[in-house]
Amino acid sequence: MEAIGEFIARDSEFYAESTIQKIFEAPQSLIQHPKIGRVVPEVGDESIRELFVFQYRIVYEIKANEIHILTVIHGKRMFDKEKI
Repeated sequence: MEAIGEFIARDSEFYAESTIQKIFEAPQSLIQHPKIGRVVPEVGDESIRELFVFQYRIVYEIKANEIHILTVIHGKRMFDKEKI
């Protein structure tokens, strides 16, 4: 998250703070609706899903009654399922 914030802050400190805040807030909706995100196409596993915040993918896993955030990556980057 720090690297994302630093990258965006090169152009706009305000936009960097806003984006990071939205990325941190987005998973709150998963508490009530864990399947709100789509299945990650590169993985194809119903338990591995993603939410989008602007151009960032928040990849998470549903395990029993828990949600685990696996990674946050830019949407234009190649997704390597071996790294999750």
